[in-house]
Amino acid sequence: MTGAPGGSSLARAYQLVIFDLDGVVYLGTDPVAGAAESIEATVDGGTAVAFVTNNASRRAAEVGTLLRGMGVKARNDEVLTSAQASAELLASDLPAGSPVLVVGAAALRQELEAVGLTAVDRADARPLAVVQGYGPEVGWALLAEASIAIRAGAQWVATNTDATMPSSRGPLPGNGSLVAALTTALGRGPDVVVGKPEPQLFRLAAQHRRADRTLVVGDRLDTDIEGANRAGMDGLLVLTGVSTPEDVMQAPLARRPAFVSADCRALSTSEDQSRMPRWEVDSAVSGGWRVSHRDDRLELSGEGDDVAALRALAPAAWAHPEWAGIVADGDAAANAVGRLGLGRYAGWAVPR
Repeated sequence: MTGAPGGSSLARAYQLVIFDLDGVVYLGTDPVAGAAESIEATVDGGTAVAFVTNNASRRAAEVGTLLRGMGVKARNDEVLTSAQASAELLASDLPAGSPVLVVGAAALRQELEAVGLTAVDRADARPLAVVQGYGPEVGWALLAEASIAIRAGAQWVATNTDATMPSSRGPLPGNGSLVAALTTALGRGPDVVVGKPEPQLFRLAAQHRRADRTLVVGDRLDTDIEGANRAGMDGLLVLTGVSTPEDVMQAPLARRPAFVSADCRALSTSEDQSRMPRWEVDSAVSGGWRVSHRDDRLELSGEGDDVAALRALAPAAWAHPEWAGIVADGDAAANAVGRLGLGRYAGWAVPR
C-alpha cells in the first residue's frame, strides 16, 4: 500500500500515522529529539495518530501520561498496547471469569481484569491460559508456574517476542528473551503471539480510526517494519532505536521499509525525500548520491546527507545479495560510509 500522491508532506499522504514508542518517541525515560514536535505537526496537518507498543508493562492511560510528560500531545484513547490486545483476544475465547496465569507486570493483570477475566499467579489455580508480557520483576518462580500450567494444558499467549528493548544504555532483554526461556523448558513456542510483527495491533489501530491509508513509524525492522508489511501498510524506519544501517543493508524482503530517515522529523518533509528508491537496471539514486554495482562491489558517489546515502546503498545491496564490499568515490562518500557504520565493508568479503 502507498500513500496518496501529491501530499505536501509525508504525513499528509496518509490518513493515519501509527507510532511505535520505545526507540521512536522515547528511549527508556528520555524523549527522542524532534519526536514530540513531529507528532504535533502531524496532527496539526490533519492526519490522525495512534501510539502502538509491544511493551505490556504499562496500561494505555499510563502510556498517555508518560507521553504528555514528554511534551507529546497524546490522548489515552490513541494508545494501544499489546497487553490490551492480548486481554481482548483471551476474553473473546474464554468464558467470563476464567482464571488466567499472568507472567508480566501489574498492567497486564489489570487489562485482564478489565475485560472480566481472573488473574492468577499459581498453576494450582488451574488457569485456562497463560499470558506472558514484559515485566522487570519476572523471575524463575513465575516462569516455573507458567511451565507447569502450560504442561497441564493451558493456552500460552505471548504479548510479543521482542528479544530486546531499547534504552538509553543500549538494548536490554525484552519479553522475547523470557519467552525463549520457557520455549527451551517446554520444547515449543507460544500458541499465539499478539504483538508485532503480527499485524493485529496495527490493524486494530487502523480500524479504530477507520483509516485506509496508514503509515507505521518504527525503529525495528523485525517487528515494526515486518508488522507493517504484513498488515499491508507502509513503514518508515527511523534510526533512533534498535535497527542500524547495517541491518537495513541486509534486510530480507519481508522487513524492507518503504521509507528510511534519521528520525520522526521526516514526517514534515516531502514524501520523496525519505522514500527508498528503486534499483533501476544498474543504479539507485537518492538525495545527491548514486550507487552502482561492479565486480561484487557497491560503488557510492556524489554527496548529500548520510541517510540519503543509506537509502541509495540498500536497494543496491538488495538487488545484488552477492555484494562483497563498498567502494567510496571521494572523501564525501568515504565519510558517509564511515558515519553510517559501514566502513568495515570496504574491501571486506561479506560471508555467503
